[in-house]
Amino acid sequence: MENSYFVEFPTMEVEDLHINNFGYSVTKPCHKYGPAVRSFYLIHYILDGQGEFYVNGNCYQLTKGQGFLIEPDYQTVYMSDATAPWTYVWVGFSGKKAKEMLNTFGLCQDFPIFTCSEDQHPEKYVMDMLHHNNASSDDQYRQMAMLYLFFSCLAKTNKDKAHCAPKENVYIAHAIRYIQNHYSEPLQIEDIARYIGLNRSYLSTLFKEHTGQSPLKYLQTFRLTKAAHLLSMTQLSIASIAFSCGYQTPESFCKAFRQLTGLSPSKYRIQEQSKSDDNRKKSNPFSESDISIPAPL
Repeated sequence: MENSYFVEFPTMEVEDLHINNFGYSVTKPCHKYGPAVRSFYLIHYILDGQGEFYVNGNCYQLTKGQGFLIEPDYQTVYMSDATAPWTYVWVGFSGKKAKEMLNTFGLCQDFPIFTCSEDQHPEKYVMDMLHHNNASSDDQYRQMAMLYLFFSCLAKTNKDKAHCAPKENVYIAHAIRYIQNHYSEPLQIEDIARYIGLNRSYLSTLFKEHTGQSPLKYLQTFRLTKAAHLLSMTQLSIASIAFSCGYQTPESFCKAFRQLTGLSPSKYRIQEQSKSDDNRKKSNPFSESDISIPAPL
Protein backbone atom coordinates (compact mmCIF):
# COMPACT_ATOMS: atom_id res chain seq x y z
CA MET A 1 0.00 0.00 0.00
CA GLU A 2 1.00 3.65 -0.39
CA ASN A 3 -0.32 7.08 0.50
CA SER A 4 -0.40 9.01 -2.76
CA TYR A 5 -1.41 12.41 -4.00
CA PHE A 6 -1.67 12.76 -7.74
CA VAL A 7 -3.27 14.61 -10.64
CA GLU A 8 -4.30 12.90 -13.86
CA PHE A 9 -5.23 14.25 -17.29
CA PRO A 10 -6.72 12.63 -20.41
CA THR A 11 -4.19 11.40 -22.97
CA MET A 12 -3.85 13.55 -26.11
CA GLU A 13 -1.41 11.88 -28.48
CA VAL A 14 -1.78 14.60 -31.12
CA GLU A 15 0.29 17.01 -29.01
CA ASP A 16 4.07 17.16 -29.27
CA LEU A 17 4.28 16.76 -25.49
CA HIS A 18 1.43 16.22 -23.06
CA ILE A 19 1.32 15.68 -19.30
CA ASN A 20 -0.71 12.58 -18.41
CA ASN A 21 -0.29 12.65 -14.64
CA PHE A 22 2.06 13.53 -11.82
CA GLY A 23 2.19 12.77 -8.13
CA TYR A 24 3.93 12.08 -4.85
CA SER A 25 3.84 8.80 -2.88
CA VAL A 26 4.98 7.57 0.51
CA THR A 27 4.92 3.78 0.24
CA LYS A 28 4.54 1.10 2.88
CA PRO A 29 7.10 -1.73 3.25
CA CYS A 30 7.01 -4.19 0.33
CA HIS A 31 4.44 -2.11 -1.54
CA LYS A 32 4.32 -3.53 -5.06
CA TYR A 33 2.94 -2.07 -8.28
CA GLY A 34 2.57 -4.41 -11.23
CA PRO A 35 2.96 -6.37 -13.32
CA ALA A 36 1.55 -3.49 -15.35
CA VAL A 37 1.80 -2.08 -18.87
CA ARG A 38 1.49 1.67 -19.42
CA SER A 39 0.18 3.56 -22.44
CA PHE A 40 2.47 6.55 -21.82
CA TYR A 41 5.97 7.36 -20.54
CA LEU A 42 6.45 7.48 -16.78
CA ILE A 43 9.46 8.68 -14.77
CA HIS A 44 9.85 8.08 -11.03
CA TYR A 45 12.41 9.92 -8.89
CA ILE A 46 13.23 8.58 -5.41
CA LEU A 47 13.32 11.07 -2.54
CA ASP A 48 13.96 8.63 0.30
CA GLY A 49 14.28 4.91 0.98
CA GLN A 50 14.96 2.23 -1.57
CA GLY A 51 13.33 -0.46 -3.70
CA GLU A 52 13.53 -2.62 -6.81
CA PHE A 53 12.50 -2.01 -10.42
CA TYR A 54 11.96 -4.96 -12.79
CA VAL A 55 11.86 -4.67 -16.58
CA ASN A 56 12.98 -6.90 -19.46
CA GLY A 57 14.18 -9.54 -17.01
CA ASN A 58 16.45 -7.05 -15.23
CA CYS A 59 16.24 -6.13 -11.56
CA TYR A 60 17.56 -2.69 -10.60
CA GLN A 61 18.25 -1.96 -6.92
CA LEU A 62 17.52 1.76 -6.52
CA THR A 63 17.84 4.26 -3.71
CA LYS A 64 17.51 7.97 -2.84
CA GLY A 65 18.68 10.24 -5.65
CA GLN A 66 18.00 7.73 -8.41
CA GLY A 67 15.10 7.33 -10.80
CA PHE A 68 13.73 5.07 -13.50
CA LEU A 69 11.92 5.35 -16.81
CA ILE A 70 8.93 3.22 -17.82
CA GLU A 71 8.20 3.19 -21.55
CA PRO A 72 4.78 2.47 -23.09
CA ASP A 73 3.83 -1.14 -23.86
CA TYR A 74 6.49 -2.74 -21.61
CA GLN A 75 5.54 -4.85 -18.60
CA THR A 76 7.16 -3.59 -15.40
CA VAL A 77 7.05 -4.22 -11.66
CA TYR A 78 8.42 -2.03 -8.89
CA MET A 79 8.43 -2.72 -5.16
CA SER A 80 9.52 -0.79 -2.08
CA ASP A 81 12.05 -2.19 0.38
CA ALA A 82 10.88 -4.15 3.41
CA THR A 83 12.84 -2.05 5.92
CA ALA A 84 13.39 1.26 4.08
CA PRO A 85 10.35 1.76 1.80
CA TRP A 86 10.80 4.47 -0.77
CA THR A 87 9.13 7.83 -1.18
CA TYR A 88 9.01 9.16 -4.73
CA VAL A 89 7.54 11.66 -7.15
CA TRP A 90 6.49 10.76 -10.66
CA VAL A 91 5.56 12.36 -13.96
CA GLY A 92 3.65 10.65 -16.77
CA PHE A 93 3.72 12.15 -20.25
CA SER A 94 3.16 11.33 -23.92
CA GLY A 95 3.18 12.93 -27.35
CA LYS A 96 4.98 12.85 -30.67
CA LYS A 97 8.19 14.37 -29.29
CA ALA A 98 8.37 12.38 -26.04
CA LYS A 99 10.67 9.57 -27.20
CA GLU A 100 12.95 11.92 -29.11
CA MET A 101 13.31 14.15 -26.06
CA LEU A 102 14.18 11.22 -23.78
CA ASN A 103 16.80 10.02 -26.23
CA THR A 104 18.52 13.41 -26.21
CA PHE A 105 19.45 12.92 -22.57
CA GLY A 106 20.24 9.23 -22.78
CA LEU A 107 17.14 7.55 -21.34
CA CYS A 108 15.54 4.63 -23.16
CA GLN A 109 14.32 1.09 -22.54
CA ASP A 110 17.86 -0.32 -22.61
CA PHE A 111 19.13 2.40 -20.23
CA PRO A 112 16.17 3.24 -17.97
CA ILE A 113 18.06 4.32 -14.82
CA PHE A 114 19.49 7.71 -13.89
CA THR A 115 21.20 9.18 -10.83
CA CYS A 116 20.97 12.86 -9.94
CA SER A 117 23.80 14.75 -8.26
CA GLU A 118 23.20 16.31 -4.85
CA ASP A 119 22.76 19.78 -6.34
CA GLN A 120 19.95 18.59 -8.64
CA HIS A 121 16.43 18.56 -7.17
CA PRO A 122 13.95 17.49 -9.88
CA GLU A 123 11.32 16.75 -7.25
CA LYS A 124 10.75 20.48 -6.62
CA TYR A 125 9.24 20.85 -10.08
CA VAL A 126 6.77 18.02 -9.50
CA MET A 127 5.82 19.50 -6.13
CA ASP A 128 5.23 22.84 -7.86
CA MET A 129 2.87 21.09 -10.30
CA LEU A 130 0.95 19.62 -7.37
CA HIS A 131 0.59 23.04 -5.75
CA HIS A 132 -0.67 24.61 -8.99
CA ASN A 133 -3.14 22.04 -10.30
CA ASN A 134 -6.22 24.12 -11.07
CA ALA A 135 -7.98 24.03 -14.43
CA SER A 136 -6.88 27.56 -15.29
CA SER A 137 -4.75 28.06 -18.39
CA ASP A 138 -2.01 29.80 -16.39
CA ASP A 139 -1.61 26.72 -14.15
CA GLN A 140 -1.52 24.43 -17.17
CA TYR A 141 1.22 26.53 -18.79
CA ARG A 142 3.08 26.54 -15.48
CA GLN A 143 2.85 22.74 -15.25
CA MET A 144 4.29 22.36 -18.75
CA ALA A 145 7.12 24.74 -17.82
CA MET A 146 7.82 22.64 -14.72
CA LEU A 147 7.95 19.50 -16.87
CA TYR A 148 10.67 21.07 -19.03
CA LEU A 149 12.59 22.12 -15.91
CA PHE A 150 12.26 18.55 -14.62
CA PHE A 151 13.71 17.35 -17.94
CA SER A 152 16.53 19.90 -17.67
CA CYS A 153 17.71 18.16 -14.47
CA LEU A 154 17.79 14.82 -16.27
CA ALA A 155 19.63 16.37 -19.21
CA LYS A 156 22.34 17.73 -16.89
CA THR A 157 22.56 14.41 -15.04
CA ASN A 158 22.83 12.32 -18.20
CA LYS A 159 24.82 14.72 -20.37
CA ASP A 160 27.61 12.16 -20.91
CA LYS A 161 25.13 9.57 -22.16
CA ALA A 162 23.41 12.14 -24.34
CA HIS A 163 26.64 12.85 -26.18
CA CYS A 164 27.33 9.19 -26.97
CA ALA A 165 27.47 8.34 -30.65
CA PRO A 166 24.30 6.56 -31.83
CA LYS A 167 26.39 3.69 -33.21
CA GLU A 168 27.83 3.05 -29.75
CA ASN A 169 24.32 2.92 -28.28
CA VAL A 170 23.41 0.31 -30.90
CA TYR A 171 26.41 -1.83 -29.94
CA ILE A 172 25.39 -1.81 -26.28
CA ALA A 173 21.74 -2.51 -27.08
CA HIS A 174 22.79 -5.50 -29.20
CA ALA A 175 25.07 -6.76 -26.42
CA ILE A 176 22.29 -6.51 -23.82
CA ARG A 177 19.79 -8.30 -26.03
CA TYR A 178 22.33 -11.03 -26.79
CA ILE A 179 22.88 -11.58 -23.07
CA GLN A 180 19.13 -11.67 -22.41
CA ASN A 181 18.60 -14.22 -25.18
CA HIS A 182 21.58 -16.47 -24.35
CA TYR A 183 22.06 -16.19 -20.57
CA SER A 184 21.03 -19.85 -20.10
CA GLU A 185 23.98 -20.98 -22.24
CA PRO A 186 27.66 -21.23 -21.17
CA LEU A 187 28.13 -17.68 -22.43
CA GLN A 188 31.52 -15.95 -22.53
CA ILE A 189 32.18 -12.24 -23.05
CA GLU A 190 34.16 -13.20 -26.17
CA ASP A 191 30.94 -14.65 -27.62
CA ILE A 192 29.15 -11.33 -27.16
CA ALA A 193 32.04 -9.34 -28.64
CA ARG A 194 32.24 -11.66 -31.64
CA TYR A 195 28.49 -11.39 -32.23
CA ILE A 196 28.48 -7.57 -32.40
CA GLY A 197 31.85 -7.28 -34.16
CA LEU A 198 34.00 -5.68 -31.45
CA ASN A 199 37.06 -6.88 -29.57
CA ARG A 200 36.51 -7.85 -25.95
CA SER A 201 38.50 -4.98 -24.45
CA TYR A 202 36.65 -2.28 -26.40
CA LEU A 203 33.27 -3.89 -25.67
CA SER A 204 34.03 -3.96 -21.93
CA THR A 205 35.11 -0.30 -21.93
CA LEU A 206 32.09 0.81 -23.95
CA PHE A 207 29.66 -1.28 -21.91
CA LYS A 208 30.90 0.12 -18.61
CA GLU A 209 30.73 3.71 -19.89
CA HIS A 210 27.08 3.26 -20.84
CA THR A 211 25.76 1.02 -18.05
CA GLY A 212 28.12 1.56 -15.11
CA GLN A 213 29.07 -2.11 -14.97
CA SER A 214 31.11 -4.61 -16.95
CA PRO A 215 29.47 -7.07 -19.38
CA LEU A 216 30.42 -9.92 -17.04
CA LYS A 217 28.80 -8.22 -14.04
CA TYR A 218 25.67 -7.52 -16.09
CA LEU A 219 25.51 -11.17 -17.20
CA GLN A 220 25.96 -12.43 -13.63
CA THR A 221 23.31 -10.08 -12.26
CA PHE A 222 20.87 -10.95 -15.05
CA ARG A 223 21.30 -14.69 -14.41
CA LEU A 224 20.82 -14.30 -10.67
CA THR A 225 17.78 -12.05 -11.15
CA LYS A 226 16.20 -14.74 -13.32
CA ALA A 227 17.11 -17.35 -10.73
CA ALA A 228 15.58 -15.29 -7.90
CA HIS A 229 12.34 -15.02 -9.87
CA LEU A 230 12.24 -18.79 -10.42
CA LEU A 231 12.97 -19.46 -6.75
CA SER A 232 10.13 -17.23 -5.57
CA MET A 233 7.56 -18.17 -8.24
CA THR A 234 8.15 -21.89 -8.95
CA GLN A 235 8.94 -25.18 -7.22
CA LEU A 236 11.75 -26.10 -9.60
CA SER A 237 14.72 -27.77 -7.94
CA ILE A 238 17.84 -25.74 -7.16
CA ALA A 239 19.77 -27.79 -9.73
CA SER A 240 17.17 -27.15 -12.45
CA ILE A 241 17.24 -23.42 -11.79
CA ALA A 242 21.04 -23.39 -11.80
CA PHE A 243 21.27 -25.09 -15.20
CA SER A 244 18.44 -23.02 -16.72
CA CYS A 245 20.26 -19.82 -15.70
CA GLY A 246 23.59 -20.77 -17.27
CA TYR A 247 25.46 -22.28 -14.33
CA GLN A 248 27.45 -25.44 -14.95
CA THR A 249 26.94 -26.83 -11.43
CA PRO A 250 24.48 -26.21 -8.59
CA GLU A 251 27.46 -25.47 -6.34
CA SER A 252 28.70 -22.58 -8.48
CA PHE A 253 25.16 -21.19 -8.62
CA CYS A 254 24.69 -21.40 -4.84
CA LYS A 255 28.01 -19.65 -4.23
CA ALA A 256 27.19 -16.80 -6.64
CA PHE A 257 23.65 -16.44 -5.27
CA ARG A 258 24.87 -16.23 -1.67
CA GLN A 259 27.44 -13.58 -2.63
CA LEU A 260 24.69 -11.42 -4.15
CA THR A 261 21.90 -11.87 -1.60
CA GLY A 262 23.59 -13.10 1.57
CA LEU A 263 21.25 -16.10 1.54
CA SER A 264 21.38 -19.60 0.13
CA PRO A 265 18.88 -20.26 -2.69
CA SER A 266 16.78 -22.49 -0.44
CA LYS A 267 16.59 -19.89 2.35
CA TYR A 268 15.78 -17.17 -0.18
CA ARG A 269 12.93 -19.30 -1.56
CA ILE A 270 11.45 -19.85 1.90
CA GLN A 271 11.70 -16.14 2.72
CA GLU A 272 10.15 -14.91 -0.55
CA GLN A 273 7.36 -17.46 -0.71
CA SER A 274 6.47 -16.75 2.92
CA LYS A 275 6.41 -13.03 2.11
CA SER A 276 4.12 -13.67 -0.86
CA ASP A 277 1.74 -15.69 1.32
CA ASP A 278 1.61 -12.88 3.89
CA ASN A 279 0.95 -10.25 1.22
CA ARG A 280 -1.91 -12.28 -0.24
CA LYS A 281 -3.51 -12.49 3.19
CA LYS A 282 -3.09 -8.79 3.98
CA SER A 283 -4.04 -7.03 0.78
CA ASN A 284 -5.06 -7.13 -2.83
CA PRO A 285 -1.78 -6.74 -4.81
CA PHE A 286 -3.58 -5.02 -7.70
CA SER A 287 -4.94 -2.12 -5.66
CA GLU A 288 -3.38 1.10 -4.43
CA SER A 289 -4.52 3.47 -1.73
CA ASP A 290 -4.51 6.80 -3.54
CA ILE A 291 -5.86 10.26 -2.84
CA SER A 292 -7.14 11.15 -6.29
CA ILE A 293 -7.99 14.59 -7.64
CA PRO A 294 -10.27 14.68 -10.71
CA ALA A 295 -8.62 15.91 -13.90
CA PRO A 296 -9.32 19.52 -14.83
CA LEU A 297 -12.13 19.93 -17.34
